[in-house]
Amino acid sequence: MIDIDKIRSDFPILTQKINGNNLVYLDNSATTHKPQQVIDSIVDFYSSMNCNVHRGVHYLGEQASIAYESVREKVKDFIKAKKSKEIVFTSGTTESINLIANSFGRSFINKGDEIIITEMEHHSNIVPWQILCENKGAKLKIIPINNNGTLMIDKLNSLITDRTKLISLTYVSNVLGTITPVKDVIKTAHSKDIPVLIDAAQAVQHIPIDVQNLDCDFFVFSGHKIYAETGVGVLYAKEKWLEAMPPHKYGGGMISKVSFKKTSFAEVPFKFEAGTGNISAVISLGKAIEYLNDIGIKEIQKHEDELMRYTFDKLSTLDGITIYGNAPKRCGIISFNLDNIHHYDAVMILDKMGIAVRSGTHCAEPVMSHYGINGSIRVSFAIYNSKEDIDGLIYGLKKVQEMHQ
Repeated sequence: MIDIDKIRSDFPILTQKINGNNLVYLDNSATTHKPQQVIDSIVDFYSSMNCNVHRGVHYLGEQASIAYESVREKVKDFIKAKKSKEIVFTSGTTESINLIANSFGRSFINKGDEIIITEMEHHSNIVPWQILCENKGAKLKIIPINNNGTLMIDKLNSLITDRTKLISLTYVSNVLGTITPVKDVIKTAHSKDIPVLIDAAQAVQHIPIDVQNLDCDFFVFSGHKIYAETGVGVLYAKEKWLEAMPPHKYGGGMISKVSFKKTSFAEVPFKFEAGTGNISAVISLGKAIEYLNDIGIKEIQKHEDELMRYTFDKLSTLDGITIYGNAPKRCGIISFNLDNIHHYDAVMILDKMGIAVRSGTHCAEPVMSHYGINGSIRVSFAIYNSKEDIDGLIYGLKKVQEMHQ
């Protein structure tokens, strides 16, 4: 069992008051707060080793490069990749998906080909494929969801044809919290030699990950949703794909040799890391992974699962509430609306009480269309959330309802 008081003490932002109230932060799907250990790692980088990596051979350059590359190893171990060279640092999930759309798409998608995604995707896993299909004359196909928010995987075989070149899907829905059967999708896809990309932006902070066991071809996530700084993300890709794909950006750091006649590129993963990366953010990602490893991702999962059950039980005591999705496997997120109260109005009132939750479409408008709504209230959990936070949320929601009677 985790020590929630100890964990909360590691996050300095949680001590502040909002409008005179204790902060109840339940918008963790948007971004997580940072423990002091991560904050200190950022300060330490700029205080003791600030330098570009993979360039200088002087002391600061060597220290920065060692620290930077050690994170690649930590990420490899955290998601159980086979090799550290299969880890590419990006600015976040969005860039990672765009990298694959631009690089894999340029090489392997042609006119008449097909890409499959799901109805519950974040816009970042919709728009890049839409644009690619428009540019290439390819077709985008959608695996539907049912009203429980469960992926209708039985439709997958009928969507796959001999022109299907990629399947890209979320591991955990950022609206419904549904955990999708990614391993089943991968098994089906690989039986037909189709590669699979997994968007794990809402999964990697909640559940244990083993990319080799999943056997996915691509796996992406963002640092700022896993307690690290903003501006850093990860693309895991099997070595064979990194070798086969061309770079998506060009410049310093990703070349082997340049002349006016010919340029040759660096080995993977460096050929995908043009220019100066967000070095302090990468280092903060390493520290965030250390922090989670010290607690244990399985312990985190147990804590958050218990918090989910507690929240569902408490929400069920409210009259006039509609909860969206009821998948048998879910984590991290609950979305709902209050009868006859606009989600924006409800969230603004909660904010006056120091309760931070999200309203809107959550960058997943097709999910909103599925349920016939223009937005919802979204509550999302992190390791530092407690049952007291949920009690505060329920108190706040009751106040919202009283004000609209």
